[in-house]
Amino acid sequence: MTLSTPILTAPALSLREPRRADAAPAGRIAYEAFRRINAAHGFPPDFPNPESAAGLLAALIDDASVFGVVAEAEGRVVGSNFLLERDPVRGIGPITVDPAWQSAGIGRRLMQVVLNRAGPGTRVRLVQAAFNARSLALYTTLGFAAKEPLMLIEGRPAAAVSAGFQVRPMTPEDIAPAAALCTAVHGITRSGEIRDALRLFAPQVVERDGRITGYLTAPGTWHMNHGVAETEADMRALLTGAANLSGRPLSLLLPIRQTGLFRWCLDAGMRAVMPMTLMAIGDYQDPAGAWFPSVFY
Repeated sequence: MTLSTPILTAPALSLREPRRADAAPAGRIAYEAFRRINAAHGFPPDFPNPESAAGLLAALIDDASVFGVVAEAEGRVVGSNFLLERDPVRGIGPITVDPAWQSAGIGRRLMQVVLNRAGPGTRVRLVQAAFNARSLALYTTLGFAAKEPLMLIEGRPAAAVSAGFQVRPMTPEDIAPAAALCTAVHGITRSGEIRDALRLFAPQVVERDGRITGYLTAPGTWHMNHGVAETEADMRALLTGAANLSGRPLSLLLPIRQTGLFRWCLDAGMRAVMPMTLMAIGDYQDPAGAWFPSVFY
């Protein structure tokens, strides 16, 4: 994730590769930018505090499979953006700009850098807050199309795992069948993300008839959590079992076109927190099973 020269320099603004020291100021910006726009619409912040946002950005900066760009003005960080390159379909985000520097075109320039990095013909995904008309308009003008209405869902389902299903922690041997399941449901592989989840989080799988029929990469952290299952019944069992195994509330982005699963989550005591939108550049295949994206797509 290195660049020999700054990406772009202008009298008031320069765009360059990120350094580890950028995580703290960029994290504060990410926390405050999301907090303000969310609060203006009556929603909770994306991050509980600046430190949690800085921790995520530090992990992205340290990851060789992630391309990043930082915007500087007047000698300080005023924004950042990231492109996840671990899998063939690229994921963008989080992109944030200091509230004091918004409406100056910085967000567009940060997006153009990562899209140029992805290159023409590359499939790209991102998730944006559905109530943020400014970001929706920006991404649409940059070539993205809205594909899925999402809802951030949180809580512990008050249900029991149905007979015939077993939910357990993911192991290294599960990476290949989980990746194959993702390909069958989505038409894309996310093996790199699954592998990283096993290293960084506590992913879970569900088995039926002795084979893996679903998985979650980070059940308690919606920013990093994506999930796939063959059927809605597999996903219900997975959600229930994952909550029981972790003892913590689940946190995930649920495509609300999956009406039956959405209704089941609400009936089981989970709560709808915030509407989001999955946006895409390039080919997009309607999933053939139950699934959840992460904030990166």
